[in-house]
Amino acid sequence: MKRPSPLPSTPESARRPTPQRSAAPRRPASVDDTTALTPLDRSRDAGSGAGESDAQGAGLRDVWRASRARRRALSAEVRRFTVRQRRRRRVWIGVISAFLVMALGTAGVAYSPLFAVEKVDVVGTSQLDPAAVSAALGDQLGVPLAMVDDSAVKAALVRFPLVESYTLEARPPHDLVVRIVERTPIGAMQSAAGFTVVDAAGVALSTTPDAPAGQPVLDITGGTASAAFRAAGRVVRSLPDAVRSQVTAVSASTPDDVTLTLGASGSKVVWGSADRSAEKAVVLDRLMQKSPPDRAKEYDVTSPEAGVVR
Repeated sequence: MKRPSPLPSTPESARRPTPQRSAAPRRPASVDDTTALTPLDRSRDAGSGAGESDAQGAGLRDVWRASRARRRALSAEVRRFTVRQRRRRRVWIGVISAFLVMALGTAGVAYSPLFAVEKVDVVGTSQLDPAAVSAALGDQLGVPLAMVDDSAVKAALVRFPLVESYTLEARPPHDLVVRIVERTPIGAMQSAAGFTVVDAAGVALSTTPDAPAGQPVLDITGGTASAAFRAAGRVVRSLPDAVRSQVTAVSASTPDDVTLTLGASGSKVVWGSADRSAEKAVVLDRLMQKSPPDRAKEYDVTSPEAGVVR
């Protein structure tokens, strides 16, 4: 039997570890030592610096462009506002100028002889003579319609006592219309001078030696300045025409005892005060229709709710 042959023995020198050389310490590269930088490192450093400067330049250009765009927009807005304001001002100036021209033109034509008075028409008269009134206003002929003197017209119409009020109406191109409201006489008051016809305000309208036809004779205590006269005037003016034409006399000593005399029969109407005269006039008209004055001596309407015939 063969024994395995022993492995060859390794010399002791071979079994000892081989000592390793320690690396020599490297000298750090200095900043000023350019020989330590390779060409590739230099190109990289140069590229990074250029990129930073380009980015900074691009940012400044963007800011400058935005600022210029903002200034342009602001200038455009200011110009637009200024143009609009000038346009509005021109429109207002045009409107005002047109209005002034129209007003001046109208005034010039109105006050020119083109619209002078050539005819005076008097309307609303029943007792007055229109021709006489028109002749009294003859001094207004030839005057422009816009310059008719109202005070001169008033002075001319004062000479007509029957004129209670009036209005003037211009009818271009040449007509002046005078609308007259005449005074309403309520009766005649007897005096030493004769019989004076007066209205409800006590204004004397005419005086005649004899009692005027169609006007009742007034017997009023205190005359035209008394409260009894004012009450009698209100009563006469409230009468309907059918009753008013039959009244021949009116008497009153106080404002509360107005009495009327009707026709040739001499029938009396006890009226009382002037209060509720419109209602009393209606009641009296009905009583007279049922009992004519030739069959009644007295009508009492002091209380409209209960008229009495005696």
